[in-house]
Amino acid sequence: MIALRKTVAAFGAELVSLGAAQAPGYGELAIEVAAAGICGSDIHAYEWTAGYEFMTAVMPVTIGHEFSGVVQSAGEGVSGFRAGDRVTCWPTKTCGKCHACSAGRPQDCGHRSIIGLHCDGGFAERVTVPASNCRRIPDGLDLEIAALTEPLSIAVNAVDVAEVARGDRTVVLGPGPIGLGVAWVAANRGADVLLAGFNDAVRLSLAREMGIPHIADLAETSLADAVTEVFGQPADRVIEATGVAQSVADGLMVLRSSGILVVAGIHSSPLQLDLTRFVREKKQLRAAHDTTSKALEEAIRLLAENAETLSCLITHRRPLSQAVEAFELARSRQAVKVLLLPGALPSQFNGEEA
Repeated sequence: MIALRKTVAAFGAELVSLGAAQAPGYGELAIEVAAAGICGSDIHAYEWTAGYEFMTAVMPVTIGHEFSGVVQSAGEGVSGFRAGDRVTCWPTKTCGKCHACSAGRPQDCGHRSIIGLHCDGGFAERVTVPASNCRRIPDGLDLEIAALTEPLSIAVNAVDVAEVARGDRTVVLGPGPIGLGVAWVAANRGADVLLAGFNDAVRLSLAREMGIPHIADLAETSLADAVTEVFGQPADRVIEATGVAQSVADGLMVLRSSGILVVAGIHSSPLQLDLTRFVREKKQLRAAHDTTSKALEEAIRLLAENAETLSCLITHRRPLSQAVEAFELARSRQAVKVLLLPGALPSQFNGEEA
């Protein structure tokens, strides 16, 4: 089978031919991958961004953690799954023994590892993962759309952490796949949402198609002016999904006293914070990373109930054999979500989008 692997501690990834996928061990499922999305974390690994040095110890490793597929076989000790089941995967592997795991917070496991970063992931024809990480998807949900489950659950979790409620004036910074998901989920819960980007016409246009109430291009206006124009007063909630530290500082400036700002982006530079002002204004700064089982189940439900709208997030599809070209497309900011399809042939696309 072919797989896209991180082979050296440097820019790029390599499409390689491997032998047959390993048989599932105890508690594992072997999955034929139907679709796998390119995530921002995958791009960081591809570009060899600072903070991904931990991958050196596990190379070569197949990347990719947003995927759906069909169970080929189940290992010993597996109950609840069988060959033919349609599934998606929560990529966070946990120890199951620490205090966090025992307390029902596996996302906080101190020994957590990520499928596709610490061990072989979904940019391959087949992948073997723990059955406990898998979730069934409804029969009526297309497998390609089901590949959006994990990133949408990240968005759901960020909205949960922000405690967004109906009527909340909510600013979302960054119209990438996570930011778009956050804005849509918040709006779906009844919040009044402003999504802001910078020179990101393609993605902001998609946001309009998805029904996001308010859009702002910060190349044309300031965030403060956009918030004043839309809300007439500071925001109740700000959720940052840009990966640019200055966005957090800018978001705090438009947040009301005692409001909540959630940082969901991954940042390569530190944040400078006026702590005296921060304390006096009683603003709440929180972090949202990974997801929860509850958010994962909600994401599956939302995809099943809103497949047509949320499928808009998939702007491009490419065969796995064109994975390197697909990564360059994902890096160009001219795409939102790029899916790799292991079972597809280049002739099915003829160089055209989506």
